[in-house]
Amino acid sequence: MPNLGVNIDHVATVRQARRGSSPDVMTAAVHAEMGGADSITVHLREDRRHIQEADVRILRQSIATRLNLEMAATGEILAIALEVVPNQCTLVPERRQELTTEGGLDLTTHHDAVAAAIDRLQTAGIPVSLFIDPDEAAVAAAAHLGARAVELHTGEYAAHPGEAQLDRLRRALHAGLAAGLTVHAGHGLDYDNAGPLAQLPGFSEFNIGHAIICRALFVGLVEAVAEMKQLVRYNGHDPRGIRGNRPPRR
Repeated sequence: MPNLGVNIDHVATVRQARRGSSPDVMTAAVHAEMGGADSITVHLREDRRHIQEADVRILRQSIATRLNLEMAATGEILAIALEVVPNQCTLVPERRQELTTEGGLDLTTHHDAVAAAIDRLQTAGIPVSLFIDPDEAAVAAAAHLGARAVELHTGEYAAHPGEAQLDRLRRALHAGLAAGLTVHAGHGLDYDNAGPLAQLPGFSEFNIGHAIICRALFVGLVEAVAEMKQLVRYNGHDPRGIRGNRPPRR
């Protein structure tokens, strides 16, 4: 049964719009856990557009579940991760001009930096996951680098749902499992497209943020997380009538 990781970056996005203290990121994490989140994900970006270093520190000290820190393989963020010691670090590509992470890590171009980061983090006892495109060659490269896990980028599937993208993810999933990796998935998943993906056996965790925070505006964060947890837990089936309870898209 796959876990649900809840990304709360966009709670901090709202807070940073006024540079104040509300909405509180720690409160959001607690509500996500109340809804059934198995882990909390935050991305400490170099530009600090949403999550701040202080958020990472208080979450690590206070949440009841696991903290997954998304980060670029840069010296500053690496030093923070080694001090805070989250339960997992997920290395992701990062560009300042992007709205959100646009693709998986290029493990050829950035091989040395990623290899060095993996070595330092895992020597410190922090398991590393690599955020990669659902490509069998990328999966093989991640295994060769010594990562413990991969997170398959589901952005293309979210943008163009259908059997072709599902099959691409299925092949990458099977390659990861065959290589002895733990396989996660995330990016662009929502209450409509997460179901078919959850029907593929083998994923350990789905990391979902934006859709849950959007849904929370109308039903609250506890309920929004609980709804997504049900979709993931029941392999894409809709036992609570979640889809029927939402207004149609316009």
